[in-house]
Amino acid sequence: MVDPNAELTIGQLAKRAGVTVTTLHFYEERGLIQSRRTAGNQRRFPRHALRRIAFVRVAQRVGIPLREIGEALSELPTDQAPTQEDWEQLSTTWQADLDLRIKQLVRLRDKLTDCIGCGCLSLERCLLRNRDDKLGATGTGPRRLWVNPPKG
Repeated sequence: MVDPNAELTIGQLAKRAGVTVTTLHFYEERGLIQSRRTAGNQRRFPRHALRRIAFVRVAQRVGIPLREIGEALSELPTDQAPTQEDWEQLSTTWQADLDLRIKQLVRLRDKLTDCIGCGCLSLERCLLRNRDDKLGATGTGPRRLWVNPPKG
C-alpha cells in the first residue's frame, strides 16, 4: 500500500499526473500546487497534489479560465488533502456556472451545425449573418449564439 504522507519528486509527480515538469512549474508559479524544498533545494510535493492537478486539468478541459481555477483552489487546504466536504463546497459554488457553460455548448453545437450545413452563410436564418451590423447596437460578440449575452 502507498503511504499517503509520502512526498513525490517533481519527476514522479509529472509522470503520475501525466503532465510535463514545465507544466508543474507553471502550476506552482500560479499557486495551484505547492511544494517544499529539501536541504538540497529539490522540490517535494505532497501526494494530494495529484488531486489538485487532476482538478486543474479537467477544469481547463471544459474551458474554465485558470484564474477561476486558482480562485477555487485557494479555498481548499494546502497542508492536507481536501475533504469530501471541501470538494462538495467547491462543486456547489461552480454548479450554476457549469450549467450555463453546458447550455452554451449545446446551443453552439445545435446552431453551428445549421450554419456550417448551409455552406454559403447567406440564408436569412443564418446566425452568423448580420446584415448592416444591426446587432452591433445590442452589444459585442456573437449575440445570436450566446445563451445569456454579456452586457455591453
